[in-house]
Amino acid sequence: MNTDEQPGVGEGDEARRVETDEVRDPSALAELRSRLEAGRIARGLNQTELARAAGLGRTTVSRALSSSAPGPSSDTVGALGRALRLDVTMLLGLLEAAYGRGPAAAADAALPGKPIRLWDPHDLEVHFAVEVPGAGTTYNPSQKRGRTGRSGRLPAYVRRPHDEHLVAIVEAAEGGHSGMAVLVGSSSTGKTRACWEAIQPLAATGWRLWHPFDPTRADAALADLHRVEPRTVVWLNDSQQYLGGDHGERIAAALHGLLTDVGRSPVLVLGTLWPEYQNTYLALPPSGCPDPHAQVRALLAGRLITLPDSFDNTAINKAMALASAGDRQLAHALSHVDNGRLTQFLAGAPELLRRYDTASPPVRALLEVAIDARRLGAGLHLPVSFLEQAVEDYLSDDEYDDLADNWLDQAFADVTHPVHGRLAPLRRVRPRPARRSSAARAPSAPAYRLADYLEQHGRRLRARLCPPESFWQAAHDHLPPESLSNLAEAARIRHRSHWAERLAQRAADAGSATALARLAQLRKANGSWQEADQLFRQAVEAGSTDALIRLAVMREEAGHRGEAEDFAQQAADAGDIRGLGQLAELREAWGNREDAERLAVRAALAGDTGPLVRLAEKRELAGSTKGAERLGQLAANAGDTTALVRLAAIRETYGSRNGAQRLYQRAARVGNASALVRLAVEQEAAGNRHGAEQLAWRAADMGQSFALVRLAEMREAAGARQEAEKLAQQAIDAGHRFALLRIAAMREAAGDHKGAEHLCRQAAEAGNPTAVARLVEMRESAGDREGATLLAREAAKEGNPSAASRLADLREAAGDRQEAEHLAALAADIGDSSALARLAEMRELAGDAPGAERLAQDAAERGNTSALLRLADMREAAGDHKSAGQLVRLAAHAGDTEATARVALMRERAGDSKQADLFARLAADAGNPSALARLRELRSADRGTTASLE
Repeated sequence: MNTDEQPGVGEGDEARRVETDEVRDPSALAELRSRLEAGRIARGLNQTELARAAGLGRTTVSRALSSSAPGPSSDTVGALGRALRLDVTMLLGLLEAAYGRGPAAAADAALPGKPIRLWDPHDLEVHFAVEVPGAGTTYNPSQKRGRTGRSGRLPAYVRRPHDEHLVAIVEAAEGGHSGMAVLVGSSSTGKTRACWEAIQPLAATGWRLWHPFDPTRADAALADLHRVEPRTVVWLNDSQQYLGGDHGERIAAALHGLLTDVGRSPVLVLGTLWPEYQNTYLALPPSGCPDPHAQVRALLAGRLITLPDSFDNTAINKAMALASAGDRQLAHALSHVDNGRLTQFLAGAPELLRRYDTASPPVRALLEVAIDARRLGAGLHLPVSFLEQAVEDYLSDDEYDDLADNWLDQAFADVTHPVHGRLAPLRRVRPRPARRSSAARAPSAPAYRLADYLEQHGRRLRARLCPPESFWQAAHDHLPPESLSNLAEAARIRHRSHWAERLAQRAADAGSATALARLAQLRKANGSWQEADQLFRQAVEAGSTDALIRLAVMREEAGHRGEAEDFAQQAADAGDIRGLGQLAELREAWGNREDAERLAVRAALAGDTGPLVRLAEKRELAGSTKGAERLGQLAANAGDTTALVRLAAIRETYGSRNGAQRLYQRAARVGNASALVRLAVEQEAAGNRHGAEQLAWRAADMGQSFALVRLAEMREAAGARQEAEKLAQQAIDAGHRFALLRIAAMREAAGDHKGAEHLCRQAAEAGNPTAVARLVEMRESAGDREGATLLAREAAKEGNPSAASRLADLREAAGDRQEAEHLAALAADIGDSSALARLAEMRELAGDAPGAERLAQDAAERGNTSALLRLADMREAAGDHKSAGQLVRLAAHAGDTEATARVALMRERAGDSKQADLFARLAADAGNPSALARLRELRSADRGTTASLE
């Protein structure tokens, strides 16, 4: 087949996605095609050349541009827009206008997640940052568009060493290679923000992001991980909610399958963990005991990135530079912190701790109830009824006698009062209703969420304390089954056997198969094996494969090995292979190696090579190297070459370099790319550059182009600059777009600015638009304003607006407003109006309201209403409701009806129902009928009645 006719992005689904969709606005579809065709002509490309540049099939491009064919999909439009250097957001807007929701939306609705560009960072649990007293909203000129949340701007981001590691994984994903990273650090150290910053380049290329959440995080992940498609970020913030508990091993196995499925590559899995959870998952179980986290430990191996608790001197200097450039939040933090813990201060941690330490007895009691509930396993959202009942025994007799009649209301008012912006010790939340519930469900009860930093502080402070009776009774009476099941285990560990059984029984009565299995485990621990057996069987009938596995283990412990294997096989047939692995490891611990291998092989044939890998590791550590190698080879034959690499790492740790090298070589022979990378690095360090390159190229052919980048960095560090450049260029040819820029960064850090600029020019010539913007920054910082301007204008002529957009930011920050406007307009003329929007914000903050409105209106006329909306938010927050309303009307006239709906809700919350009605009707008249429904819903929630619009 001719390569020009091979299917490209989305081609196989192109016709299916759109042929059944009705074109509601033919003029919008015609305008979309007109812009694409004009872009093709401007770039001087024929359709075959455009197909190559966009990574699409030629037929797909022809249909996209043909007026007689169905409309293109969003993937096709995005790929064409990026190849032609057009405004992709504008093109997708035309597509959606043509089809109402658009064929893209219809197709996307069936897929997990949504485009990254549509996410708000706060919805992904990036912490709200402190507000600077008296300063209002802050702005940083270096901050990129999209780094704000709907409720406040994030401070400028300071890159630290862990970011470089994370960026490399993201770049590999952008280059087509699936990857995973889990950031480990204490609360409020910047883990989630680092993930958000790292994926911004993926947002620009149309990647999606999926945050499994509903009805619970673990349930959502188990239900839909198999549906994740290529170019998706799987967002596992607070990964313990996915990898812990009863479903953790199954989710880990599903993630492993996703990451190794070439048909769904590339995907990127990002998660965060506190250190205590990392330690739990990585700890090996005692000899002879079941391994509760075997799959999780294997998944996390080599994928953990640790964050420091504080900024080092380099990071502090970067933060000071950003503060000097105008970031008021960073400046405020720097003026109050002398221990480097900037992120904790920005998240309001010191004030949260002060509030806790100085709280009145009722407030402190409420917080301690919440802390105990979270540390013992209750869900994030704690019902108010639970808190009210549990708090009583947390007060001493004297404290209780001194309470006022309305003490509970006063305590809730105090504990929910914000310390900075949206930060509060306890925050009122509105739990999302489960998607499987009926339309006639009852309203969700009020609930509260404990601040993360207080939760972690409380975990340490109260680690050895057991809650009082009122806590257990309140949990029994008011918490949902999933929380009760966890608390039952917590009660058992603390020798509260009575409560352990009552809580498990309550959860089981509510239909929890997990709780039935836990109750059975309690009866087993008490010696009631027959009753435990009956309860396990009930749990099996209720659909619990976990109960099948526990039955298998129980029969194994009783010596009934045939029955044990039958139960484990039933669980495997139901999709949960863990039982076979657990039996294998039990038999290995009891010395029955032959049976252990047989069961591990059965697990591998069922799709889980983990038991083979773990048996190999155990034998290696026990000194049985030949047996370990044989098991590792069996795992490799089953398609998992990681066992050989992990055995090699063990040998390397214990000083057996020759043995490690031999295993790396065996892993490389059976196709393990990471082993090839390791061998290439070793050969380079040993001076065998030719051999290192051969190995790196083999790794690159298998999708690990980073091997070439690593060699390039090693040669750059050794002073072999020409060879480093050559290898970086080869890495680019192999798919690693940022190779030259990484070497350029090394030269710039070493003070070789000319060498860095030389490499940036090479990268720009290779088609990396980021490189041109970086060149402009270098010229500008070197004082060559004329050279920077010339570069930006040359790039604009070639259809690349990024340099002009970046230079506009720099000139505005330097006070050259006229030149900043010229450059922003230049960028907007070729499809990037974001610079105009940013200038509008800067002018607003500087007090130039007319200038801000003029620039925002200019951006809106080019299809970007974000500046008008942002100005409206700022003025609304400042109390200038009239001006905010005028700006929203301008945005609505430019086609953004959501803005009008949003201000309707803002006015309602401010108590101005008349204006709220007006804005809601404006939105409805402009085509957004949901505005009226949302306003009714808000009134209903506030008043506790069914509200209507007058």
